[in-house]
Amino acid sequence: MPLASLAGVLLAAGGLTDINWTLNVAALVLFAIFAFVLARFAWKPLLQMIEEREKGVRDAVVGAEQASADAQALLEKHRELIREAGRERDELMKRAMKEAEQLKQELSGRARAESEQILQKAHDQISRETALAVQQLRAEVADIAVEAAAKIVTSSLTPDAQRKLVADFIANLPKAQ
Repeated sequence: MPLASLAGVLLAAGGLTDINWTLNVAALVLFAIFAFVLARFAWKPLLQMIEEREKGVRDAVVGAEQASADAQALLEKHRELIREAGRERDELMKRAMKEAEQLKQELSGRARAESEQILQKAHDQISRETALAVQQLRAEVADIAVEAAAKIVTSSLTPDAQRKLVADFIANLPKAQ
């Protein structure tokens, strides 16, 4: 089809450039009514719902950030408590070790002092018993010497010889320690 015949068909049918003013005005009026009804009854509640939703999300984010900060603070406090408990445990261990060492030293000192005291008593007792034994021995020797002297007197020795014999005998006896 030639171009001229196509243009004739379009002009006869009303064409592409014809504007239907009734349809356009009716569409504009309906759009205006729809926009008014939407603005009046639906827009504010819709915006309010969106704002409430946004506020809820914002509050949830702030709450989550606050909970995270609280959790971090609690975690740090917990770590500090653990460190403090560790320090206290170490301090208690040091103190217990020090007290145990002091008790050991004290008990060792007491035991040493008691053993020295027991040894000293034993030495003193041995010295007393030795002195007593020497004294008894001297008494017995003296008795024996007297008997010997009595026998000698009855024999033919002179008194000087008897005295010298008794003195030599006593001098040869062991000395007391």
